[in-house]
Amino acid sequence: MRNLPEQQLYTDGGYRDARSGQSFETLNPATGEVICAVQQAGAEDVEAAVAAAQEGFAVWSAMNGAERGRILGEAARILRARNRELAELEVLDTGKPIQEAEVVDIISGADCIEFFAGVAGSLHGEHHDFGGDFAYTRREPLGICAGIGAWNYPMQIACWKSAPALACGNAMIF
Repeated sequence: MRNLPEQQLYTDGGYRDARSGQSFETLNPATGEVICAVQQAGAEDVEAAVAAAQEGFAVWSAMNGAERGRILGEAARILRARNRELAELEVLDTGKPIQEAEVVDIISGADCIEFFAGVAGSLHGEHHDFGGDFAYTRREPLGICAGIGAWNYPMQIACWKSAPALACGNAMIF
């Protein structure tokens, strides 16, 4: 097993030390070995993440859907290019077989992002004419979305929750 450095929080486009000053150890469930220490977000860290997401939302939501789709497509490409490396981390973290992590976890996450990258430019409202009346819907970003993951498919679930939110122009905290 490789020795991984203590993992910082990723907020506002960069790695940051947790303001809480706390961390926890994440263990390989197959061996019980410590994989690494992970800094633990506290209330101040969450507030900072929300503030950063609000700033990011202003830029991201103003971007047209086709451009958001291009960026999401690049994210899917990066996941595919780093499939083996990410799958190995999933194996250490979850204890699952490498074949499952490599064939299912990372690839299905990339597939999900790729799907929503493809529809990002075509998300629009509808207009219905009812003679003298009409009804319409608007598709517009709502703001900041929060995602909560699970231990068994962390990368896959992060992609499943983030991709639709980002494609629609929302900011995401996961």
